[in-house]
Amino acid sequence: MNGTAAEPYEPGDSARSPMIAAIDAEADNIVAQLTLAEKVGMMSGSGFFDALREDDRVWGARPYRAGGGVERLGIPPLYFTDGPRGVTRTGSTCFPCTMARGATFDTDLEHRVGQVMGIEARAQDCSFSGAVCINLLRHPAWGRAQETYGEDPWHLGVMGAAMGTGIQTHNVIGTVKHFAVNSMENARFKVDVRIGERALHEVYLPHFKYCLDAGVATVMTAYNKVNGEYCGQNHVLLTDILRGEWGFEGFVHSDWVRGVHKVYGATAGLDVENPEPLVFGEHLIAAVDNGAVAPFVVDRACRRILRTQLRFAKTEDPMPAYPADLIACDTHRALALEAAEKCAVLLENDGTLPLSQARVKRVAVLGRLAALENTGDNGSSRVSSPYVVTALQGLQALLGANAILHADESDLDAARAAAAQADATIVVVGYTAEEEGEYIIGDIALGADKEADIKKGIPPRPSISDRPIGGDRRSLGLPDAQIALIRAAAEGGKPVVVVIVAGSAVLVEEWRDQANAILMGFYAGMEGGNALARLLFGLSVPSGKLPFTVARNATDYPWFDRDADAIDYDLWHGYTKFDREGLSPRYAFGHGLSYTRFAYRALKARRAGGGIEVSVAVRNVGAVAAAEVVQCYVGHPGQVVEQPVKLLRGFDRVDLAPGETRIVRFTVSLDSLRYRDVATHGWVLEPGDYRIMVGGSSESLLGTSITI
Repeated sequence: MNGTAAEPYEPGDSARSPMIAAIDAEADNIVAQLTLAEKVGMMSGSGFFDALREDDRVWGARPYRAGGGVERLGIPPLYFTDGPRGVTRTGSTCFPCTMARGATFDTDLEHRVGQVMGIEARAQDCSFSGAVCINLLRHPAWGRAQETYGEDPWHLGVMGAAMGTGIQTHNVIGTVKHFAVNSMENARFKVDVRIGERALHEVYLPHFKYCLDAGVATVMTAYNKVNGEYCGQNHVLLTDILRGEWGFEGFVHSDWVRGVHKVYGATAGLDVENPEPLVFGEHLIAAVDNGAVAPFVVDRACRRILRTQLRFAKTEDPMPAYPADLIACDTHRALALEAAEKCAVLLENDGTLPLSQARVKRVAVLGRLAALENTGDNGSSRVSSPYVVTALQGLQALLGANAILHADESDLDAARAAAAQADATIVVVGYTAEEEGEYIIGDIALGADKEADIKKGIPPRPSISDRPIGGDRRSLGLPDAQIALIRAAAEGGKPVVVVIVAGSAVLVEEWRDQANAILMGFYAGMEGGNALARLLFGLSVPSGKLPFTVARNATDYPWFDRDADAIDYDLWHGYTKFDREGLSPRYAFGHGLSYTRFAYRALKARRAGGGIEVSVAVRNVGAVAAAEVVQCYVGHPGQVVEQPVKLLRGFDRVDLAPGETRIVRFTVSLDSLRYRDVATHGWVLEPGDYRIMVGGSSESLLGTSITI
């Protein structure tokens, strides 16, 4: 990866690092000078509701004060920006959504995207970023699926660490969110996720630990409950696991509004309530005064905040300055285009793609979404970029406006006519912020209904729209009108390419036989239209791989209720559930075609120290230079406790010229193969034969065995 993260603070650092020892001493000195009111003031954001009112409820119009800061001593507060797809300030670079970038399996790219977000945060006076969303995709109906990387914990951890350390390269404090077991949207403020120890530690937490071990500095809690207690005041999560078992020394802050409900959240391990002191503040002062909260709890939180701030403040910046002209500059826009090209997943292709500019002179571009600026949901991840290139505009720019015929699902006769006149037809289908995303009533819901707003003193929302948008999907298929459009396009008798715009899996069974090729384009960011045109006409080669499993039937996924008060999570979802139940997916996790073919051979595995060394030869056997995502899975013996048939434990993206062979190597740590022993609450490596599997998807694998 390019760049380095700020030095992580870990237990024992004081004994071996003069810098950390000096930071500890300085933090202790500051805390000793503070009044109780000043200390508690550090433990919440402030001014958010006034700012939102002044900004006509436009999220991200300014940096938000999010804890820390003592004016009397000249200590600045933390200034927060969101950013799963870019810094949420007007004019920032808008990258493809996180799920799209997950499909690249490209850690170097994600680290560079993180660096750009760090640069643009600094250029817009932000010091604290919420861009690292790593919640696990349990079910594709989840409205905010687009904000995370996929369904696999290993993949989530590796990609999230790349993003977080990239941001921190420029001394912007990163946070991982939402801790923990957050994978529903509509019910997120009430749902109690009931989960056993193995599922919690083996499936829903390891990616958080991976990111924190990599040096991401802070943690944002989730809204939901876990085993009966809200995450923002859950002692098991915030103290027993995060601090006690993992040794995390950074600070923990809540999500925006309703992130904590009781003042004992501070004792449980929550250091900062955002965005205002609705629960902490004067209530926390009173709790300390009456003995309900021990004074050391407040001192401890302030030390955690100060240590983190001081560590970043004392680390030299890679750049001499961060001027405003860096925001959405040419270099950053080029990176957005690179990401959009790399994220697209070619699901099916009968040879129609790539299209030839020499033979395809006229193209029908069908669908309302083809002409819509559609970069993702309208919640906290929304980025108001300087421009957005639509699919229609990208194809017009490449081929010329006269070569394009456009119609949409509102007039199927016009669509049929356009398809009949064209040499090829591109149909753009999928979703918008209306159908999936953060659940919003009005402009910004902030997780509260009107009555709760009034009680908490939150300014009224504008009356322009009280109709809910976003939230968890009601259907995993396409709208009927879009299916009718695909069928109308096929009546033209010309090749039909369907491009899907969505945040996660879309079922294709009703219409896939009408398409010659299917491309998963995701919400592809400000340069998405240009990337699509280049991909369709072979100027770039599709190389994305699915970071989730696409089923043939919606019932193959785990049970999901968008309005649930309680729900049980177990070990099985995604490809592990499909493997366990013998289900055949339509498209497997890791699936993705190319304009060339790759051959695998000579798989080898051997025990080496604390890990397994794996190597495989990968050859480009086609005529086009392209990238392949090589995936390494491990199957456990599973004799002591039931374990998944296989789990991803490594991936690497390699560029190969025609005829070129590369030896791709992985080192699989034995620690990553342990299961959680519920009797001892520790980790156990089961002895026996392990299956090592490597290939281009979770269903196309070479295999060998090794005894441990």
